[in-house]
Amino acid sequence: MKQRSVLVVLFDGIQSLDVTGPMEVFAGASRFPDVSYELRTASLDGAPVRTSCGLTLVPDGSLADAPTPHTLLVPGGWGTRDPDPELVHWLRVHGPLPERLVSVCSGALLLAAAGQLDGHRATTHWNVCEKLAREHPAVEVDPEPIFVRDGRIATSAGVTAGIDLALALVEEDHGRDVALTVARHLVVFLRRPGSQSQFSAQLSAQTARREPLRDVQHWITEHPGADLSVEALAARARLSPRHFARAFQAETGTTPGRYVDQVRLEQARRLLEDTADGVAQIARGCGYGTPEAMRRAFIKALGAAPAEYRRRFGPHAADRS
Repeated sequence: MKQRSVLVVLFDGIQSLDVTGPMEVFAGASRFPDVSYELRTASLDGAPVRTSCGLTLVPDGSLADAPTPHTLLVPGGWGTRDPDPELVHWLRVHGPLPERLVSVCSGALLLAAAGQLDGHRATTHWNVCEKLAREHPAVEVDPEPIFVRDGRIATSAGVTAGIDLALALVEEDHGRDVALTVARHLVVFLRRPGSQSQFSAQLSAQTARREPLRDVQHWITEHPGADLSVEALAARARLSPRHFARAFQAETGTTPGRYVDQVRLEQARRLLEDTADGVAQIARGCGYGTPEAMRRAFIKALGAAPAEYRRRFGPHAADRS
């Protein structure tokens, strides 16, 4: 049995769920025969740390005494905003040594400060993606997915996305059956691929201030199969197409076309995950018109065709594991 060690870095101002979420995943997997994760936590000096919600975490020891792990995991939290220079130095020296280097949420800021993300694609909590990109231009920041894997480096979006990333790592190490059982035990879905957006279309876009534009947003969400051209939406808002397009983008932060694309993709994914409806039926109902048009949209956004997406995340995915 191959044992994989996981070292979780602790510091004051840490987000507690960034620590406990992934650790519960690895601990749950270790209940299986022939699966073993040795979990260890460490702070700079081995002293207890205070989490952002007021909990006190007592580490197993100091980072100086911790052996090089298979997986080094750096959580996020308010403590990443003004990091301890000694912690950044430790990550600069020790970050290249493990087989896997992982961050959760704003832990990516610490890895970036230590130079570990230079030249790599990475993500983080949506609220700090701009900060990460601005302060570390050598990092290719992708604000969309819930987690990103780039070689030995894996980064996740905020808080609960660390659970999704940990489940993906367990699946990589020990297969889908183990990861699926752990997900069921934690009452989470082993459905969220790394490419899934951090936000639904409704959350990623701002809500329009003016009532006619808000009504159009709701109409799009409720009628993805309707005529959602700019001309049709503008008529619903009683504006000229040009005025509507400019006002919609100004108030929501995205173009009408992109908003429609996000809504249709989200609805199609939900139907593929939760129903047995045929691909052609879903394509028509979500406004794609043809299965080929939906296929192109899926490949462009997710890197997988609808049939492959359903095979991996549909209602009977577990039965085929």
